Amino acid sequence: MGVTLYPVDSSMMSHVGYDEATQTLTILFQSGKRYEDSGVEKAVFDGLRGASSPGSSFNDLIADCHPYRQIRTRGRP
Repeated sequence: MGVTLYPVDSSMMSHVGYDEATQTLTILFQSGKRYEDSGVEKAVFDGLRGASSPGSSFNDLIADCHPYRQIRTRGRP
């Protein structure tokens, strides 16, 4: 069973999800690419979901701050 993805109002990303047990953030970008960022605290995920600009929050709090990998997918969430 995969992580639950939640829609976000952003021109950069369409959905985000979080696995608290592994501290893994999943982001589905508008391009359809899916990434997993590891070592992300739950407060960062909560802040991303509640942000008025999720894209700016991503750039400030997540991009280049955590190890990440692209996940190959066959479709959207």
